[in-house]
Amino acid sequence: MTALRPETAGRVRFAKRVRRPWRLAAEASAVVVALVVAFPLYWMVLSAFKPAGEVRSANPVPWTLDPSWDAFRRVFEQQDFGRYFLNSVLVAGTVVTASALIAFLAATAVARFRFRLRTTLLILLLVAQMVPVEALTIPMFFLMRDFGALNSLLSLILPHLAFSLPFAIWMLRGFVKAVPEALEEQARIDGASRARFLWQILFPLVFPGLVATSVFSFISAWNDFLFAKSFIISATENSTLPMALLVFFDTETPDWGGVMAASTVMTVPVLVFFVLVHRRLVSGLGGAVKD
Repeated sequence: MTALRPETAGRVRFAKRVRRPWRLAAEASAVVVALVVAFPLYWMVLSAFKPAGEVRSANPVPWTLDPSWDAFRRVFEQQDFGRYFLNSVLVAGTVVTASALIAFLAATAVARFRFRLRTTLLILLLVAQMVPVEALTIPMFFLMRDFGALNSLLSLILPHLAFSLPFAIWMLRGFVKAVPEALEEQARIDGASRARFLWQILFPLVFPGLVATSVFSFISAWNDFLFAKSFIISATENSTLPMALLVFFDTETPDWGGVMAASTVMTVPVLVFFVLVHRRLVSGLGGAVKD
């Protein structure tokens, strides 16, 4: 191995000393941002374990010496809590499955096939992402009313499916385009049909992208409160888990401990889902950025 000249080695050491402060500053900034982002989550969990007196205290402190499970007990003792949880699982699971399947087929179509107005369709997908959800809530309410879907889980599944598809299609399109067309031609030469290539070759290759889009669809459907409040008016048996928070709100003395405990319980499935798919999520987002 050739040794560096003294002047070259000196310049390398100088460059490392110059870069080191910037690297330390970047790492310190990352830690600060992480702490700022994690503090609300910490405060939510802390408030869930605090006794009622400490939660209502005029001088809150970021710790407790007397943790209590009373708030969680009040949450799980709610009569309809289990039903709310199952409804949330059903809505989120249906949205994730349906959006992944439809987005995969649609992304394959816009990436592989040539047809009229394809560019217009892609632009419309981007425009759909720019429209605020709040601006469409009232029109969707009348639409669901005309369809007779109010007070049903269908009124929650359809809007979330509609809002998750544009992002999923646009993202998966990049994954499909990254698969060489020569691979499809080779599969056709080997006797594979288009359907077999689609599900046995293309689907596994774009699966990381499906996971990435599914995470966003799941979080959106699981944490939704706007649609659940707007479209589920009288049939409380079809309410989802975010509606359970309203049980602990009172105009005079809201049960903030119960609210924080219910919010903590709502967060656990999201964390579990993220932990299960985080490896494929990272590779999926990396593939999207690379494209």
